[in-house]
Amino acid sequence: MSLLRDHGGGHAPVSYLELFFDLVFVFAITQLSAFLHHDPSLLGFAQGMVLFLAVWWAWIFTTWAANWAEPERLPVRLLLIAVMLLGLVMSIALSGAYGKTGLLFAGAYVALQLGRSLAMIPVFGAGNASGRRNMLRIALWFAASAVPWMVGAFAEPQERLLWWAGALAIEYLGPWCYFHVPALGRSTAQDWDISGSHMAERGALFVIIALGEGIVVVGQQVAHEGLDRELAIPVLLAFAGSVLMWWLYFDLGARRGSELIESHDQPGKVARAAYTYLHMPIVAGIVMAAVADAVLIEHARERAGLVLVAMQCGSLVVYLTGLGFFKRSSSARRIFPLSHLAGLVLLALLALAGWLGPITAVGLAALSAAVLALVAAWEWKSFHGGWIELRPKAGRD
Repeated sequence: MSLLRDHGGGHAPVSYLELFFDLVFVFAITQLSAFLHHDPSLLGFAQGMVLFLAVWWAWIFTTWAANWAEPERLPVRLLLIAVMLLGLVMSIALSGAYGKTGLLFAGAYVALQLGRSLAMIPVFGAGNASGRRNMLRIALWFAASAVPWMVGAFAEPQERLLWWAGALAIEYLGPWCYFHVPALGRSTAQDWDISGSHMAERGALFVIIALGEGIVVVGQQVAHEGLDRELAIPVLLAFAGSVLMWWLYFDLGARRGSELIESHDQPGKVARAAYTYLHMPIVAGIVMAAVADAVLIEHARERAGLVLVAMQCGSLVVYLTGLGFFKRSSSARRIFPLSHLAGLVLLALLALAGWLGPITAVGLAALSAAVLALVAAWEWKSFHGGWIELRPKAGRD
């Protein structure tokens, strides 16, 4: 009996096990936002981003595996549960990854990526030689990156950052090189025969996970501080920011991206660009925004400091940039949305004003939310042709 899904490129439903698996990454996102909140320095931000890239890479490659393999088969189910356990260990070790738990973090990450890739080789079975070779190439790339991961685990914190950044550079280069390996050649887009609808749904679900983390952060912070009149407005602004980020992704981007990958003759190629790479800054921006919300609640009565300015404006710049390129990939004219470009310019001006001028924390949050609202309204009017109609029309954005 085959261990692969029989979707033929069509719809493959997201399984309950995949949703259960995501719970580990809910915890990982919580750990990441706490890490960035605890150390908002440039070094701390760089360290946090390396950890984020590792978490994202672990999740997205497992998503590819679950797109191919049938979670209802016992061997596949046991494999995903084992990956889930390694993901939990990795998430637990994340907060001290540049300290005492560095070896645990790196070891769990390498075991997750390399172990899952090797275990997927027999999943493709004797009748799918191209699939087995594809997974072997992927496993060899992860074996190559395992060296700097493990060397870095024994290095000093700043050296560890460089070793681990180098390991991730190898891994992120892999798909762009089609996992070329001497003597084994390289993979092709045909080797990445996936269910486009499944990949689109999984990407959207991870965006929901990240947005949910922002709401949890605000709730925990307010519960700790105690809700009063002075915190009511910051809470509403943080909530509005999350809603607007949700709106900008799901109103048009998620649907159009799903339609593109489902109708494309090479869905694996679309998944590589639009979901493997371009969803990364989208999720990173949301995680950074959660940190900005926490800082806002802490300093709601004060002037906006450099940390809040950097996190508030920087998070939205990263988010709109990733989202704009994602929407560009599914646009008929292949252009970056003008609404998002305008939003980026306004956010840059707002960051400059926050750096040079006396803007309060609440004022900064309100203005950044206004920028998102403007982008959302522009896009809505451009593509829906009115303020009530929900069916998208040919847009000018």
